Amino acid sequence: MSDQAGPAGQAHPESDEAAAAAPAPDEKETEAAAQAEALAKMEDQWRRALADNDNLRKRAVRDSTQQRAQERAAVSLAWLPILDNLELALAHAPAGAEDPLVEGIASIRKQAIDTLARLGYPRIDAENVPFDPRVHEVVSVVETDDVPPGTLVSVLRPGYGGPDNTLRPAAVVVSRAVTPDRG
Repeated sequence: MSDQAGPAGQAHPESDEAAAAAPAPDEKETEAAAQAEALAKMEDQWRRALADNDNLRKRAVRDSTQQRAQERAAVSLAWLPILDNLELALAHAPAGAEDPLVEGIASIRKQAIDTLARLGYPRIDAENVPFDPRVHEVVSVVETDDVPPGTLVSVLRPGYGGPDNTLRPAAVVVSRAVTPDRG
């Protein structure tokens, strides 16, 4: 007789329960596959959350940079009338007089122009250069043979900025070729 058989050849009930409680090898593989699939799904969600967080951080930096640039432009634009008035005051000052008040206004004007340049808006006031619609605004046209057509003859109001970030275009007079039919 075997060790597991009891009296009259009957099997022990405890060993049947132990055999029934132990999962079959197919059930173990199925459970392991399900756990691996759940783990892979959680890992994918984790990686997606990290990517979303990284994208959010990059967008916040980009938006912050753009907001600062807009605010810098708004404040700089608000100062332009003050700078224009300083230049108007200097234009009405007596020529050749060494007045400390005039020298003080000229110093403040220069400081304001330098500050705008440091903020990314250099002064646009060059004459005898080709017309550039990104930084110049034509307010008048003059027929002349002294300079090539499309050249700035004079700057009536200086502009500030550059081709990519014009705060205010320069108001200019542009040359045009002389034509005999215009009288």
